[in-house]
Amino acid sequence: MNPDTIAAISTPPGAGGIGIIRMSGPQALAHLQTVFRPLDKNCSFDSHHFYYGRVVHPEKNQILDEVLAVFMAAPKTYTREDVVEIHCHGNFLVLQSILELLLSLGVRLADPGEFTKLAYLNGRIDLTQAEAVIDILSARTRKGMDMALDQLGGGLYSRVDKIRTALVQMRAVVEVAIDFPDEDIEIIDYESLAEQVNSDVLAPLEKLLRQAEEGKIFRDGISVVIVGLPNVGKSSLLNTLLQEERALVTAIPGTTRDTIEEYLDIKGIPVRIVDTAGIRKGGDEVEELGIERARKQIDQADLVLFMLDAARGVQEEDRQLFITVKDKPLLLLANKCDLKKDRALPDSFVLAGKDLPIIHISAKHQQGIETLKESIFKSVVGGREQWQEEGCAPNVRHKAALVQARDAAIRLRQGLEIKATSDLLAIDLQDCLGELDAIVGITTTEDVLDVIFEQFCLGK
Repeated sequence: MNPDTIAAISTPPGAGGIGIIRMSGPQALAHLQTVFRPLDKNCSFDSHHFYYGRVVHPEKNQILDEVLAVFMAAPKTYTREDVVEIHCHGNFLVLQSILELLLSLGVRLADPGEFTKLAYLNGRIDLTQAEAVIDILSARTRKGMDMALDQLGGGLYSRVDKIRTALVQMRAVVEVAIDFPDEDIEIIDYESLAEQVNSDVLAPLEKLLRQAEEGKIFRDGISVVIVGLPNVGKSSLLNTLLQEERALVTAIPGTTRDTIEEYLDIKGIPVRIVDTAGIRKGGDEVEELGIERARKQIDQADLVLFMLDAARGVQEEDRQLFITVKDKPLLLLANKCDLKKDRALPDSFVLAGKDLPIIHISAKHQQGIETLKESIFKSVVGGREQWQEEGCAPNVRHKAALVQARDAAIRLRQGLEIKATSDLLAIDLQDCLGELDAIVGITTTEDVLDVIFEQFCLGK
């Protein structure tokens, strides 16, 4: 049990209707009683009940704010310790003054993620659920949120634990063989155990690894950069995709001098869409700086939307610009298709030796935009129709452990196929089990825990 009582502001910076200060630890209630003056003089501080009153500096007798306060008795709390929350007005000065008062009484300022770390250390949640809290806080789409909620509900833990259970059962058989090496009967059924490794260990591990790749896209998203000559309609496309006037649009070439980026939700995938300065020669110094930033964004992009002007057709400058992006994953767009009844561009076109289909759009009149979104999605998922059929998705840390577990399981299967000694089989079994234990937090080192919880904000 943590001997300290910790506190932090749990609501984000900035003005708001309500701000919350959270305390957790053995002295939480005592500190609340020191600073809180309830309207009801007979206040009993029943657990999980809100009380109205004021926070008052005990020495100066100065009122800091009118608040609602709630005491929650262990173990039915987020941290499984005594927890207090003070709900005050959401002004940072008010929140900071109350927090500083609590710290002056001997309360320690909580480290980032320390409340959730306590929840894990005190057994309320496993490590995968703790990491799911990070994903909930950072989710940019509903799909990402659903994945995080599934993991918070124990979805990943249950799937990993099922594999662990199979390995524990196998280890019991192998350990019996180690304990009784001179028995005449063959304790290990090598063929049956190899089949079990395939079905109960390797198959679910491979599935989790596939979903880790897919989940990374839903969790982290992709970067899509709009590229083209000046005045082809890049900023108009950005505004149309976002359904707001995010970028300035004029008929003057070179209006966009810097990169502009926003996030867009395309079928649950967070897409960071970047509008770049039109790339051309002969611009002024500011425009040249914007073009240089545009090139850096192109280098880092997961997908390029290369935009042409459908009304004027392909120019030599288009061809030269295309050469600089031809090795990137890209979609070819013909904008302003509403300006010309007879298309200046066909349904496909050869640029720099690449025969590419053309997506005809009108950013101004929102024509072809749904086709474009569908094409972006398909370029990411690779045509897989069944994608993320199960909610949870392992993160980068999980994936690294899953790869090691899979490699150990493959070694185990190979050992069973050649009827290796029980001692050697036990080593591979334990290696595989140890990696899965690290995922759920059974054997995770303190250094790894520090890295995980450092990702949290203060107050969570």
